[in-house]
Amino acid sequence: MEETSKRYNTLIQHCRTGCEKGSLVEIEKAFDYARFVLSESRFITGELILNHALDVALIIASEIGLGVDSVIAGLLHNVMYADLERKAEPEEIKNKFGESVFVILDGMLKINALGTDTVDLHPENYRNLLIALAGDVRVIIIKIADRLQVMRNLENQNHENRLRLANETSHLYAPLAHRLGIYKINSELLDLCLKYQNTKDYNYIVNRLKETEIERAQFVSIFVKPIEEKLIRRGFEFEMKARTKSIHSIWNKMNSKNVSFDEVFDLFAIRLILNSNTENEKSDCWTVYSIVTEEYQANPERLRDWITIPKSNGYKSLHTTVLGPQGKWVEIQIRTSRMDEVAEKGLAAHWKYKGGKGSKEFDNWLAGIRDILENPEMNIVDFIDEFKVNVYNDEVFVFTPKGDLKKLPGGSSILDFAYDIHSDLGDKCVGGKVNDKKVTLRHKLKNGDHVSIETSNKQIPKIDWLEFVVTSKAKNKIKASLNEAEKKEAANGREILLRKCKNWKIDLNDDAIRKLLKFYKYKLAAELYYNVSTGKIDVLEIKNLLSVKNEESGKVKLEEILSKEDTRELTFDTNDEYLIIDNKLKNVVYKLAPCCNPVFGDIIFGFVTINDGIKIHRKNCPNAPQMTERFPYRVVKARWRGTITRNSFLATLYILGTDHKGILTEITHVIGKDLGSQIRSINIESDKGEFEGNLKISVYNLEHLDFLIQKIKKIKGVLSVTRGKK
Repeated sequence: MEETSKRYNTLIQHCRTGCEKGSLVEIEKAFDYARFVLSESRFITGELILNHALDVALIIASEIGLGVDSVIAGLLHNVMYADLERKAEPEEIKNKFGESVFVILDGMLKINALGTDTVDLHPENYRNLLIALAGDVRVIIIKIADRLQVMRNLENQNHENRLRLANETSHLYAPLAHRLGIYKINSELLDLCLKYQNTKDYNYIVNRLKETEIERAQFVSIFVKPIEEKLIRRGFEFEMKARTKSIHSIWNKMNSKNVSFDEVFDLFAIRLILNSNTENEKSDCWTVYSIVTEEYQANPERLRDWITIPKSNGYKSLHTTVLGPQGKWVEIQIRTSRMDEVAEKGLAAHWKYKGGKGSKEFDNWLAGIRDILENPEMNIVDFIDEFKVNVYNDEVFVFTPKGDLKKLPGGSSILDFAYDIHSDLGDKCVGGKVNDKKVTLRHKLKNGDHVSIETSNKQIPKIDWLEFVVTSKAKNKIKASLNEAEKKEAANGREILLRKCKNWKIDLNDDAIRKLLKFYKYKLAAELYYNVSTGKIDVLEIKNLLSVKNEESGKVKLEEILSKEDTRELTFDTNDEYLIIDNKLKNVVYKLAPCCNPVFGDIIFGFVTINDGIKIHRKNCPNAPQMTERFPYRVVKARWRGTITRNSFLATLYILGTDHKGILTEITHVIGKDLGSQIRSINIESDKGEFEGNLKISVYNLEHLDFLIQKIKKIKGVLSVTRGKK
């Protein structure tokens, strides 16, 4: 509690300087409520949840600079946490802290409920996560603050969680921080990701930076002295500081340019921050630029004017690279104190300077993201990868024929421009003009280009367009158009097939479609229809396949293989297709296969053995593919009799978790409390604070098994529970 008090006092001291007295009372009330709800509850890592909440609130207040509602939301963002003994109720939050705080907390709750493990394994969770984030912008910012606190304490996690959290952060949260203009936090998140994803390279760069620290400081001192003298003489109030390139940026440049640490020439930049009136900001920055370039030779190709045309996230600064002492190139960033705060704190600073209003361009970007995400045909994995790459690219600024300014990611083609204007314009684009010169669809745009689009009603989207467009909007519109064309083709193919089958007097039912899909190795009927329409499948071949005698019923199959005496006791459904399995297991003709241990309620099939009667397997038995491929004539459809009895079935559970005293007792206690289950065997292995094991237990049916799995998952320290194949 001493640590908690220190954290709280630091937060209050910081808020006291920037908040009204009434706001401090609200923050104190939020802390008291968080302490009451969270008490001494801890995360699985052992960290006090209340301390985590205080850290997040301090990041929101001091490093990002959001308002009181956001600080309160940071303090309370865990009070509705699923594992708490006493969770806060939504109405309680609304009544105590108001609608604004509740909206933020509700967004956080939705995100935390998604369980975003990896992009590849749970893509739909990422779609839902991004849609949730694309609501109230404060939810994004507070989630980034929450992730920063987690990343700063990542050494408390096990190795698997470290990598998972680092991968998730580098894919999603760091790019989001960059897109919001919170560059300082973006850099720290990427540095922390590198620390755990590539520890060797991270430590190498850290050590080299320490070795060259004194040398850099001496160079900066020599470099800035003549500039400082000139600025003072001209009456400027300013601050100059050297900003060393982030560890991740150095590592990225070493790898992308294939250079050594010593060959990274822009290890640091000089930031020159002016105390300037709002009306004089632009002219003052350009005056300082002229003073700097009088002293040192500028590289004209490295001039970046983000004051005249700011970045989409509101970033304003004047960047130039000059040749300093010892023939070293140095980047100079010239900006005002207001611009510097926007650059450091991003969208939060916009609200401060614009009376609580966000950035119009950022709101438009969020609206565009929502449009893309709500497209059901979008490939979320592709989107995440593109988002991660594109968000770090420079922007290009181009003009429409009417003189309107358009911002696009660096490397955008004229086709990206067309789709940015309107999807119909993109679909019919055949080329255009850039600065009054004819260009093709693939032409890459540059800053200041004047662009016009040429169209044709005969043009349709081509699959090779996906190779050169870079914006997510263009890619998703092209894919949607291509999918629409495929759907029309598939619908035509279905009509052809139905018409032919009617002429042949063949019933094109579900069984016939399944047979065709299996033969042609397609997953979807749409693929079959599409290939019929395009002529890739000969309809006469389909006629021959469907004209073959229908598959024998299960009863006929078994009577051909087994003796009449063996099949006499078996029960079939009215169509003789399915073998009915009595869950009392009194019949001696069939047995439950030990390779997959089916449980009442599993989807099953029968397999006729040579010496051991009929074995009943789960549909997802590891041996199922081999049996159905090599011995299809021995496979019989089967289903359980509907009556439920209290007979036991053997099932295997695999459990992973964090090893702590008494956890095995808790697991066995949960199973033991259930009168219908019994532990047949247990095997647990522990290593480096983690354990894994397998349990063989008896259960009544599949529903009973699922119930037990959910009960075990709720035990503190259990990370996962899965049913075994055996």
